[in-house]
Amino acid sequence: MWSQLGGTLPAPLFLFLSGISFALVTDKLQKKGTPPNVIARTTIRRGAEILGLGLLFRVQEYVIAWGWAPWSDLLRVDILNTIGISMILMGVVCWIVLKAGRTSRIRQVLGLTAGGVALLISLLTPLLWTTWRPHWLPWPIESYIDGVHNLGQPQSWLFPIFPWTAFAFAGLAVGFLLLSDRARQREAATFAITGAAGVVLIYLARWMDSRPEQFYSVYDFWHTSPNFFLIRVGLLLAILAVTYAWCRWGAGQWGFSPLIQLGQTSLLVYWVHIEFVYGRLSILPKHAADIRTASFGLLVIFLAMLMLSIWRTSVKRRGTAWTRWRAGVLARPS
Repeated sequence: MWSQLGGTLPAPLFLFLSGISFALVTDKLQKKGTPPNVIARTTIRRGAEILGLGLLFRVQEYVIAWGWAPWSDLLRVDILNTIGISMILMGVVCWIVLKAGRTSRIRQVLGLTAGGVALLISLLTPLLWTTWRPHWLPWPIESYIDGVHNLGQPQSWLFPIFPWTAFAFAGLAVGFLLLSDRARQREAATFAITGAAGVVLIYLARWMDSRPEQFYSVYDFWHTSPNFFLIRVGLLLAILAVTYAWCRWGAGQWGFSPLIQLGQTSLLVYWVHIEFVYGRLSILPKHAADIRTASFGLLVIFLAMLMLSIWRTSVKRRGTAWTRWRAGVLARPS
């Protein structure tokens, strides 16, 4: 079970971190006194940009796979699409809360609202994949609801709003929790409690899953179960706590960190690595690699993406230095 859980974590991790980042941006804008309408416009526009990049990525993949990829691949709901949609939805929810009224505990209100939305999305997923499926929608639109694509049934390899955006809202809730004044005053204790809460959530969800009583007429643990969602959220909370410890007391304090470096160019790394892992330029034979070969391939792609990330950062740094130098020259009196 645990190995299967590990294999399902990359996408939830992307979405969870996007939620935390969204909380940081929203809180920063709010502290500057930015009106709710402007905050919403800024964050929703960024979500639309990511969605646009996701659609552009589908075009790129279709062109690279020209000749054997079906045209319907252009409308596939991939992880970038879902991150963009999640950001748009989070922008709408934050706008509603901020417009509803200003309070000294706005972070707590935003966090609780985000947590409630995450739970609601998770609870509705089994129904929207089965008895409540919106058959009346055209499949390209329905696919964003339940991942049906053009295959007649929801597909587990796609990333529809239900359940995937729930991870972004969970990250949004955690982000606002970590930004609260109390959490900042007791930073280490807050992360320790977060990690412990994650472990409790895992075992609570496993206990609920083992109960003979089931609420849903169709129960699919690995694809739509709210218990599976809670287990993965618990794992994400535990990973967050371990990451904090690593960065504060572990190797994160030693200097250069490959993970931090990759995180600074995550969109570029994601965009490039997909073709070398899954596409026509795959560096390993598909469905034919043993553990040793797969481990070697993982090491190669990790080092290659790390070098790409370092190159991108150095180019950006040189560009920034050139811009500053040029601005300084132009500012000199003649």
